[in-house]
Amino acid sequence: MKLNKRQSKILEFINSEQTVTRFEVEEFINKTYDNVSKVTIIRDLDLLYKNKLIDKTGNARSVTYLSLIKNEILRPYNVEEYFSQNLDDRKIKYEQFNFEIFDNLQNIFSADELADLEQTNQIYRKNISNLFPIALKKEFERLLIELSWKSSQIEGNTYTLLDTEVLIKDNIEAEGHKREEAVMILNHKKAIEYIFGNQAYFQDLTLRKIEELHEILTADMNIPRGLRASSVGIVGTNYKPLSNKHQIREAMEKLVELINKTNRIIEKALIAVLMISYIQPFEDGNKRTGRILANAILYSYGYCPLSYRSIKDTDYKKAVIIFYENNSLEYFKRIFVEQFKFAVEKYF
Repeated sequence: MKLNKRQSKILEFINSEQTVTRFEVEEFINKTYDNVSKVTIIRDLDLLYKNKLIDKTGNARSVTYLSLIKNEILRPYNVEEYFSQNLDDRKIKYEQFNFEIFDNLQNIFSADELADLEQTNQIYRKNISNLFPIALKKEFERLLIELSWKSSQIEGNTYTLLDTEVLIKDNIEAEGHKREEAVMILNHKKAIEYIFGNQAYFQDLTLRKIEELHEILTADMNIPRGLRASSVGIVGTNYKPLSNKHQIREAMEKLVELINKTNRIIEKALIAVLMISYIQPFEDGNKRTGRILANAILYSYGYCPLSYRSIKDTDYKKAVIIFYENNSLEYFKRIFVEQFKFAVEKYF
């Protein structure tokens, strides 16, 4: 069934809070909408309950509405409201790395969602099978350029898309930019060419293969190779990643094991991009390594890689921070799916 905006807001609120009273729903809704009657809200709640989107307990004035989402990684958050609070005022559930998250990283997509994504990917497979080799090569080059640009931009790189194209095609650096910006983009190019040239290589993942990608992405940037042995801080969040090298290795080995045993390809990729960011195994270059690793996994199984071209940098960062602080991947999942569908539509 299709919900209206108010009903969707109510469902989001209940899923976020897990347990609420009707009066709490009324208070929440009336902050957003003017003059919504008690009768209308009761009707909305009844609709959600009858369609098995929420549960309830009690009766009359003592009724309580319950979320049916039991896995916290799928719990949604009101992003605008969450980030309207100052950093130190936000209610953070996990200020440190949560090892229990590995037990929750399963069944991230419903059967309907997977069927929809598989149908979308079939369009990609059909399109590439119908392209002549030269045209296919050009499309992969276009995706390579736009992914190199956007992934670098998310990390603060100030090259424009046109600057990036000239750099990658003609090896001409843009004036007024630091040398390391060009290096970052060219490293992306090398890493993407590496995964495109070794398609099946990332089907069986190892820690060493992740380190290889990181080394390519951070070459000549004065970033140490291998797992870090010291603590790191992350701008914009009070979340503190692991600081012990042995625990970092343990987390990475758990991640590799989890990705390898996960059968759903889209889930493998989503887990990879988020968990590399969450573990922060390297001194620097973690998020870009996660993005390229996720694409390596997708491409290795014949799924369309993402360019992230249309995503706003701030939305990407907010989605990652919500995952850091609350272990909720619902917002990032939405972004990931949108970008996957965008890639299938815009390339090839």
